[in-house]
Amino acid sequence: MIEYRHVYKAFDRPVLSGVDLRVETGEMFALFGPSGTGKSVLLKTTIDLITPDAGDVCIDGESVYHGPPGALARARRQVGYVFQNAALFDSMNVFDNVSMGIPEEVLAKEDRLTTARKVWGALELVNLEPREVLGKTPAELSGGMKKRVGIARAIVGRPRILLWDEPTTGLDPVNTAAVERLIARLSRELETTSLVVTHDIEGGLEMCDRVAMLDGGHLRFCGTPEAFRASADPMVQAFVDRAAAERALDLAELETI
Repeated sequence: MIEYRHVYKAFDRPVLSGVDLRVETGEMFALFGPSGTGKSVLLKTTIDLITPDAGDVCIDGESVYHGPPGALARARRQVGYVFQNAALFDSMNVFDNVSMGIPEEVLAKEDRLTTARKVWGALELVNLEPREVLGKTPAELSGGMKKRVGIARAIVGRPRILLWDEPTTGLDPVNTAAVERLIARLSRELETTSLVVTHDIEGGLEMCDRVAMLDGGHLRFCGTPEAFRASADPMVQAFVDRAAAERALDLAELETI
């Protein structure tokens, strides 16, 4: 469903150095790596939020960057993007923020009642009560609620692909676990292909079919969660050990709540 082909990107230094990666249709896939190693940059190249310096991305077999006219627009219509910090529009209420996830050409053709039904359904899918939140602005929402509104915006157009950019950043252990359960449920119920960039290694290992690890702009590991845990690579093992330590701290914190 998603294929990254020799993707290169540099800013003041090289960030991605020829990344090759395939995410299969219907798969839940997690991407790990140290901070600054290019995880979010790779995610953004999927739909040209960041343009690679070289290489290509293919969505369902069609090139995003070297395909026929309209290839990028077609790719974007298939993708729902969950931004790291929700990225809601402060001046818009929840209804207007979520409806932004419906493609413009669809919004132009449908009446407001149809749009309202879609927004209502998306909010219910992320466990928010529409009556309570539809008219609120982002400033009136908690951090966890903002995350869920951002997810509702990503799924309201019923995309075939969901891209999750650090969806649990800034959340406490309880909300982190809740959002990860939500990611797994939505990916299953909506039958989407999901690519999750996350620092929560243990959570990613538990909910995904395969995982990969970026290091220094290169793909260091790609395989099943079981293979990741069993890897003899010292960098991978350091991540596994850190995940175990973080999970122990999270459990200790939960016991105090």
